[in-house]
Amino acid sequence: MSTFLTHSAPNASTSMAPTFLLVGLPGLSAVPSWWAVPLITVYLLSALGNGAILWIIALEPTLHRPMYFFLFLLSMSDVGLSTALMPTLLGLAFANTHAVSASACLLQMFFVHVFSVMESSVLLAMALDRALAICRPLHYPTLLTNGVISKICVAIAFRCLGLHLPLPFLLAHMPYCRPQVLTHSYCLHPDMARLACPGGGGAVYSLFVVLSVMGLDPLLIFFSYGLIGRVLQGLGSSEDRWKAGQTCAAHLSAVLLFYVPMVLLALIDRLRMPIPQPAHTLLSYVHFLLPPLINPILYSVKMKEIRERIHKRLQPRKVGCAY
Repeated sequence: MSTFLTHSAPNASTSMAPTFLLVGLPGLSAVPSWWAVPLITVYLLSALGNGAILWIIALEPTLHRPMYFFLFLLSMSDVGLSTALMPTLLGLAFANTHAVSASACLLQMFFVHVFSVMESSVLLAMALDRALAICRPLHYPTLLTNGVISKICVAIAFRCLGLHLPLPFLLAHMPYCRPQVLTHSYCLHPDMARLACPGGGGAVYSLFVVLSVMGLDPLLIFFSYGLIGRVLQGLGSSEDRWKAGQTCAAHLSAVLLFYVPMVLLALIDRLRMPIPQPAHTLLSYVHFLLPPLINPILYSVKMKEIRERIHKRLQPRKVGCAY
Protein backbone atom coordinates (compact mmCIF):
# COMPACT_ATOMS: atom_id res chain seq x y z
CA MET A 1 0.00 0.00 0.00
CA SER A 2 3.01 2.28 0.14
CA THR A 3 2.58 3.12 -3.53
CA PHE A 4 -0.77 4.76 -2.81
CA LEU A 5 0.71 7.61 -0.79
CA THR A 6 -1.10 6.45 2.34
CA HIS A 7 1.65 7.84 4.55
CA SER A 8 1.69 11.29 2.97
CA ALA A 9 0.75 14.24 5.09
CA PRO A 10 -2.62 15.77 4.22
CA ASN A 11 -1.08 18.92 2.75
CA ALA A 12 2.08 17.36 1.28
CA SER A 13 2.14 17.16 -2.49
CA THR A 14 3.84 14.45 -4.51
CA SER A 15 3.89 13.42 -8.14
CA MET A 16 1.54 10.71 -9.41
CA ALA A 17 2.32 7.31 -7.88
CA PRO A 18 2.84 4.35 -10.26
CA THR A 19 -0.44 2.69 -9.25
CA PHE A 20 -4.05 3.50 -8.37
CA LEU A 21 -6.32 1.47 -6.11
CA LEU A 22 -9.81 0.63 -7.37
CA VAL A 23 -12.87 -0.13 -5.25
CA GLY A 24 -14.95 -3.17 -6.17
CA LEU A 25 -18.63 -3.70 -5.47
CA PRO A 26 -18.88 -3.63 -1.65
CA GLY A 27 -19.92 -6.95 -0.15
CA LEU A 28 -18.78 -9.04 -3.13
CA SER A 29 -15.01 -8.94 -2.58
CA ALA A 30 -15.18 -12.28 -0.76
CA VAL A 31 -16.78 -13.97 -3.77
CA PRO A 32 -15.31 -12.14 -6.77
CA SER A 33 -16.07 -14.84 -9.36
CA TRP A 34 -19.81 -14.70 -8.60
CA TRP A 35 -20.38 -11.23 -10.01
CA ALA A 36 -18.20 -12.02 -13.04
CA VAL A 37 -21.13 -13.99 -14.49
CA PRO A 38 -23.61 -11.07 -14.74
CA LEU A 39 -20.80 -8.77 -15.92
CA ILE A 40 -19.85 -11.06 -18.80
CA THR A 41 -23.52 -11.68 -19.60
CA VAL A 42 -24.26 -7.95 -19.78
CA TYR A 43 -21.21 -7.34 -21.96
CA LEU A 44 -21.97 -10.19 -24.38
CA LEU A 45 -25.63 -9.18 -24.70
CA SER A 46 -24.57 -5.55 -25.29
CA ALA A 47 -22.06 -6.63 -27.96
CA LEU A 48 -24.64 -8.92 -29.60
CA GLY A 49 -27.41 -6.30 -29.64
CA ASN A 50 -25.24 -3.46 -30.88
CA GLY A 51 -23.49 -5.77 -33.32
CA ALA A 52 -26.89 -6.66 -34.81
CA ILE A 53 -27.70 -2.95 -35.24
CA LEU A 54 -24.32 -2.27 -36.88
CA TRP A 55 -24.70 -5.34 -39.11
CA ILE A 56 -28.19 -4.58 -40.36
CA ILE A 57 -27.51 -0.88 -41.04
CA ALA A 58 -24.29 -1.69 -42.90
CA LEU A 59 -25.93 -4.35 -45.08
CA GLU A 60 -29.29 -2.72 -45.86
CA PRO A 61 -29.13 0.06 -48.51
CA THR A 62 -32.61 1.24 -47.47
CA LEU A 63 -31.20 2.13 -44.04
CA HIS A 64 -28.43 4.34 -45.43
CA ARG A 65 -30.13 7.51 -44.22
CA PRO A 66 -29.12 10.14 -41.64
CA MET A 67 -31.26 8.76 -38.81
CA TYR A 68 -29.82 5.26 -39.17
CA PHE A 69 -26.29 6.56 -39.69
CA PHE A 70 -26.50 8.29 -36.30
CA LEU A 71 -27.91 5.08 -34.82
CA PHE A 72 -24.87 3.29 -36.29
CA LEU A 73 -22.58 5.76 -34.47
CA LEU A 74 -24.57 5.30 -31.25
CA SER A 75 -24.05 1.54 -31.37
CA MET A 76 -20.33 2.07 -32.02
CA SER A 77 -20.06 4.30 -28.95
CA ASP A 78 -21.97 1.75 -26.83
CA VAL A 79 -19.64 -1.08 -27.86
CA GLY A 80 -16.59 1.11 -27.25
CA LEU A 81 -17.79 2.27 -23.82
CA SER A 82 -18.60 -1.19 -22.48
CA THR A 83 -15.32 -2.57 -23.89
CA ALA A 84 -13.28 0.21 -22.25
CA LEU A 85 -14.79 -0.60 -18.85
CA MET A 86 -14.29 -4.37 -18.94
CA PRO A 87 -10.54 -4.75 -18.20
CA THR A 88 -10.70 -3.40 -14.62
CA LEU A 89 -14.18 -4.80 -13.96
CA LEU A 90 -13.16 -8.32 -14.98
CA GLY A 91 -9.86 -7.99 -13.12
CA LEU A 92 -11.80 -7.23 -9.93
CA ALA A 93 -14.38 -9.92 -10.61
CA PHE A 94 -12.02 -12.79 -11.48
CA ALA A 95 -8.85 -12.04 -9.53
CA ASN A 96 -9.92 -9.37 -7.03
CA THR A 97 -7.21 -7.14 -8.54
CA HIS A 98 -7.58 -3.68 -7.03
CA ALA A 99 -4.26 -2.21 -8.13
CA VAL A 100 -3.96 -0.78 -11.64
CA SER A 101 -0.95 0.96 -13.12
CA ALA A 102 -1.16 4.72 -13.56
CA SER A 103 -0.62 4.49 -17.33
CA ALA A 104 -3.36 1.88 -17.73
CA CYS A 105 -5.67 3.96 -15.54
CA LEU A 106 -5.08 7.10 -17.61
CA LEU A 107 -5.66 5.13 -20.82
CA GLN A 108 -8.93 3.67 -19.55
CA MET A 109 -10.05 7.09 -18.30
CA PHE A 110 -9.39 8.58 -21.73
CA PHE A 111 -11.37 5.97 -23.67
CA VAL A 112 -14.27 5.87 -21.17
CA HIS A 113 -14.75 9.62 -21.48
CA VAL A 114 -14.19 9.66 -25.24
CA PHE A 115 -16.95 7.11 -25.81
CA SER A 116 -19.22 8.77 -23.23
CA VAL A 117 -18.90 12.12 -24.99
CA MET A 118 -19.34 10.39 -28.35
CA GLU A 119 -22.63 8.92 -27.09
CA SER A 120 -23.78 12.29 -25.78
CA SER A 121 -22.85 14.00 -29.07
CA VAL A 122 -24.63 11.36 -31.15
CA LEU A 123 -27.78 11.63 -29.00
CA LEU A 124 -27.71 15.38 -29.64
CA ALA A 125 -27.26 14.82 -33.40
CA MET A 126 -30.18 12.36 -33.39
CA ALA A 127 -32.39 14.86 -31.58
CA LEU A 128 -31.55 17.58 -34.13
CA ASP A 129 -32.16 15.11 -36.95
CA ARG A 130 -35.64 14.28 -35.64
CA ALA A 131 -36.40 17.97 -35.02
CA LEU A 132 -35.54 18.82 -38.63
CA ALA A 133 -37.44 15.82 -40.01
CA ILE A 134 -40.62 16.66 -38.08
CA CYS A 135 -40.50 20.45 -37.94
CA ARG A 136 -39.15 21.04 -41.48
CA PRO A 137 -40.14 17.92 -43.47
CA LEU A 138 -40.05 19.63 -46.88
CA HIS A 139 -36.57 21.10 -46.34
CA TYR A 140 -35.16 18.07 -44.48
CA PRO A 141 -33.42 16.41 -47.52
CA THR A 142 -31.71 19.66 -48.48
CA LEU A 143 -30.75 20.60 -44.91
CA LEU A 144 -29.20 17.27 -43.87
CA THR A 145 -27.10 16.37 -46.90
CA ASN A 146 -24.10 14.02 -46.97
CA GLY A 147 -21.81 17.04 -46.70
CA VAL A 148 -23.58 18.27 -43.56
CA ILE A 149 -23.43 14.79 -42.02
CA SER A 150 -19.68 14.65 -42.73
CA LYS A 151 -19.23 17.97 -40.93
CA ILE A 152 -21.25 16.68 -37.97
CA CYS A 153 -18.96 13.63 -37.81
CA VAL A 154 -15.87 15.86 -37.80
CA ALA A 155 -17.39 17.96 -35.00
CA ILE A 156 -18.14 14.81 -32.96
CA ALA A 157 -14.59 13.54 -33.50
CA PHE A 158 -13.16 16.89 -32.37
CA ARG A 159 -15.30 16.94 -29.24
CA CYS A 160 -14.32 13.36 -28.35
CA LEU A 161 -10.62 13.46 -29.13
CA GLY A 162 -9.63 17.12 -29.20
CA LEU A 163 -11.20 18.08 -25.88
CA HIS A 164 -10.13 14.96 -23.98
CA LEU A 165 -6.62 14.43 -25.33
CA PRO A 166 -5.05 16.95 -22.88
CA LEU A 167 -6.71 15.40 -19.80
CA PRO A 168 -4.35 12.39 -19.28
CA PHE A 169 -1.31 14.68 -19.65
CA LEU A 170 -2.76 17.23 -17.21
CA LEU A 171 -3.49 14.50 -14.65
CA ALA A 172 -0.05 12.93 -15.09
CA HIS A 173 1.71 16.22 -14.28
CA MET A 174 -0.52 17.38 -11.42
CA PRO A 175 0.74 17.32 -7.81
CA TYR A 176 -1.24 14.91 -5.62
CA CYS A 177 -2.16 15.60 -2.00
CA ARG A 178 -4.32 12.54 -1.27
CA PRO A 179 -3.83 8.77 -1.41
CA GLN A 180 -4.50 7.43 -4.93
CA VAL A 181 -7.56 5.40 -3.93
CA LEU A 182 -10.48 5.69 -6.37
CA THR A 183 -14.14 5.28 -5.42
CA HIS A 184 -15.18 3.28 -8.52
CA SER A 185 -14.27 0.01 -10.23
CA TYR A 186 -12.77 1.89 -13.17
CA CYS A 187 -10.77 5.05 -13.74
CA LEU A 188 -12.84 8.22 -14.23
CA HIS A 189 -11.53 11.76 -14.58
CA PRO A 190 -13.51 13.41 -11.72
CA ASP A 191 -12.45 10.57 -9.40
CA MET A 192 -8.77 11.00 -10.30
CA ALA A 193 -8.83 14.81 -10.38
CA ARG A 194 -10.21 15.08 -6.82
CA LEU A 195 -7.01 13.45 -5.53
CA ALA A 196 -4.86 16.28 -6.95
CA CYS A 197 -3.88 19.30 -4.91
CA PRO A 198 -6.34 22.23 -5.21
CA GLY A 199 -5.57 25.26 -7.31
CA GLY A 200 -4.24 23.52 -10.42
CA GLY A 201 -5.00 24.91 -13.87
CA GLY A 202 -6.20 21.47 -14.94
CA ALA A 203 -9.33 21.87 -12.81
CA VAL A 204 -10.43 24.89 -14.87
CA TYR A 205 -9.96 23.01 -18.14
CA SER A 206 -11.81 19.97 -16.74
CA LEU A 207 -14.76 22.14 -15.74
CA PHE A 208 -14.81 23.67 -19.24
CA VAL A 209 -14.91 20.19 -20.84
CA VAL A 210 -17.74 19.02 -18.58
CA LEU A 211 -19.88 22.14 -19.10
CA SER A 212 -19.26 22.31 -22.87
CA VAL A 213 -20.42 18.73 -23.40
CA MET A 214 -22.43 17.20 -20.57
CA GLY A 215 -23.98 20.51 -19.57
CA LEU A 216 -24.84 21.79 -23.05
CA ASP A 217 -26.01 18.60 -24.76
CA PRO A 218 -29.01 17.78 -22.51
CA LEU A 219 -30.28 21.37 -22.78
CA LEU A 220 -30.15 21.28 -26.60
CA ILE A 221 -31.72 17.80 -26.72
CA PHE A 222 -34.70 18.76 -24.57
CA PHE A 223 -35.07 22.04 -26.47
CA SER A 224 -35.28 19.99 -29.69
CA TYR A 225 -37.93 17.76 -28.16
CA GLY A 226 -39.85 20.81 -27.03
CA LEU A 227 -40.03 21.91 -30.68
CA ILE A 228 -41.03 18.39 -31.74
CA GLY A 229 -43.78 18.22 -29.12
CA ARG A 230 -45.23 21.52 -30.27
CA VAL A 231 -45.34 20.33 -33.90
CA LEU A 232 -46.85 16.95 -32.96
CA GLN A 233 -49.68 18.68 -31.10
CA GLY A 234 -50.61 20.49 -34.31
CA LEU A 235 -50.77 17.35 -36.47
CA GLY A 236 -54.32 16.56 -37.46
CA SER A 237 -53.83 12.85 -38.12
CA SER A 238 -53.44 10.61 -35.08
CA GLU A 239 -51.65 8.06 -37.30
CA ASP A 240 -48.98 10.64 -38.22
CA ARG A 241 -48.54 11.52 -34.54
CA TRP A 242 -48.18 7.82 -33.69
CA LYS A 243 -45.53 7.19 -36.38
CA ALA A 244 -43.48 10.23 -35.38
CA GLY A 245 -43.94 9.46 -31.70
CA GLN A 246 -42.66 5.88 -32.01
CA THR A 247 -39.28 6.97 -33.34
CA CYS A 248 -39.00 9.81 -30.85
CA ALA A 249 -40.01 7.55 -27.94
CA ALA A 250 -37.05 5.22 -28.55
CA HIS A 251 -34.63 8.11 -28.75
CA LEU A 252 -36.06 9.94 -25.73
CA SER A 253 -35.85 6.72 -23.69
CA ALA A 254 -32.17 6.39 -24.67
CA VAL A 255 -31.59 10.02 -23.66
CA LEU A 256 -33.19 9.56 -20.23
CA LEU A 257 -31.35 6.26 -19.68
CA PHE A 258 -28.02 7.96 -20.37
CA TYR A 259 -28.47 11.32 -18.61
CA VAL A 260 -30.60 10.59 -15.51
CA PRO A 261 -28.02 8.37 -13.72
CA MET A 262 -25.26 10.78 -14.80
CA VAL A 263 -27.07 13.78 -13.29
CA LEU A 264 -27.79 11.85 -10.08
CA LEU A 265 -24.11 10.87 -9.77
CA ALA A 266 -23.02 14.47 -10.33
CA LEU A 267 -25.47 15.76 -7.70
CA ILE A 268 -24.34 13.13 -5.18
CA ASP A 269 -20.67 14.03 -5.71
CA ARG A 270 -21.17 17.81 -5.71
CA LEU A 271 -23.61 17.98 -2.79
CA ARG A 272 -21.79 15.19 -0.90
CA MET A 273 -25.05 13.38 -0.21
CA PRO A 274 -24.64 10.72 2.50
CA ILE A 275 -25.72 7.65 0.53
CA PRO A 276 -24.27 4.15 1.09
CA GLN A 277 -21.23 3.29 -1.03
CA PRO A 278 -22.95 0.19 -2.57
CA ALA A 279 -25.79 2.41 -3.85
CA HIS A 280 -23.31 4.91 -5.30
CA THR A 281 -21.34 2.12 -7.02
CA LEU A 282 -24.50 0.48 -8.35
CA LEU A 283 -25.74 3.79 -9.80
CA SER A 284 -22.38 4.17 -11.56
CA TYR A 285 -22.78 0.69 -13.09
CA VAL A 286 -26.29 1.58 -14.24
CA HIS A 287 -25.01 4.76 -15.93
CA PHE A 288 -22.21 3.04 -17.85
CA LEU A 289 -23.43 -0.52 -18.45
CA LEU A 290 -27.21 -0.25 -18.86
CA PRO A 291 -27.45 2.04 -21.95
CA PRO A 292 -25.30 -0.27 -24.16
CA LEU A 293 -27.53 -3.16 -23.10
CA ILE A 294 -30.92 -1.45 -23.43
CA ASN A 295 -30.40 0.82 -26.47
CA PRO A 296 -30.44 -1.99 -29.09
CA ILE A 297 -33.64 -3.35 -27.54
CA LEU A 298 -35.28 0.07 -27.57
CA TYR A 299 -34.45 0.76 -31.20
CA SER A 300 -35.22 -2.72 -32.53
CA VAL A 301 -38.60 -2.73 -30.76
CA LYS A 302 -39.66 0.87 -31.41
CA MET A 303 -38.29 1.34 -34.93
CA LYS A 304 -40.30 -0.77 -37.36
CA GLU A 305 -37.78 -0.65 -40.20
CA ILE A 306 -34.94 -1.99 -38.05
CA ARG A 307 -37.14 -4.77 -36.70
CA GLU A 308 -38.42 -5.78 -40.13
CA ARG A 309 -34.98 -5.77 -41.74
CA ILE A 310 -33.49 -7.94 -38.98
CA HIS A 311 -36.42 -10.34 -39.21
CA LYS A 312 -36.09 -10.51 -43.00
CA ARG A 313 -32.34 -11.20 -42.84
CA LEU A 314 -32.78 -13.93 -40.25
CA GLN A 315 -35.59 -15.70 -42.12
CA PRO A 316 -34.45 -18.76 -44.10
CA ARG A 317 -34.72 -18.07 -47.79
CA LYS A 318 -37.06 -20.29 -49.77
CA VAL A 319 -35.47 -21.99 -52.76
CA GLY A 320 -37.85 -22.71 -55.61
CA CYS A 321 -37.71 -26.04 -57.44
CA ALA A 322 -37.90 -26.16 -61.24
CA TYR A 323 -39.97 -28.96 -62.76
